Amino acid sequence: MNRSAVMKNGFLYSLANILTLCVVILGVSSYFIYHTHYIGLIIFLLGALCLASLIPFKVKIQNIWPDIVFGLIDNGILAIMAIFGGEIGGVMGAVIGGTVGNAVTDGIAGIFEGWISENTKNPNINRQRTMLGSSVGKMSGCLLGAGIVLIIANVFKL
Repeated sequence: MNRSAVMKNGFLYSLANILTLCVVILGVSSYFIYHTHYIGLIIFLLGALCLASLIPFKVKIQNIWPDIVFGLIDNGILAIMAIFGGEIGGVMGAVIGGTVGNAVTDGIAGIFEGWISENTKNPNINRQRTMLGSSVGKMSGCLLGAGIVLIIANVFKL
């Protein structure tokens, strides 16, 4: 098989995996949206599902760790800002908190992602970054980070 066919198949498999995860995440989170007591745990478990979806593709966690950290920081802080924005200004406050939070956290998370990527280079580890690993790593990190924040918010009744 020539290189362009391999690249095309890799793209199609990656796209199929991401789209399947998106449908499952949207469906499950929509179902649980009114069960706020469980939503943090559900979102956290959806993050774990994203990581599990990489098993058939033999993507190693160590290769996507910078992407996971990016997502954890990105959506973890974003969820905090959205919660506080919602408490202060209702729906519009949550939207503003989420929007501003997203811009701020992208910058902060990018610093940590870059630092981890640059400082964990080990000659014995193949640090191959792939479109699937990078996208699912960020997706899982976002869900894990938001899940943790929502679990804590639920415990403290925020």
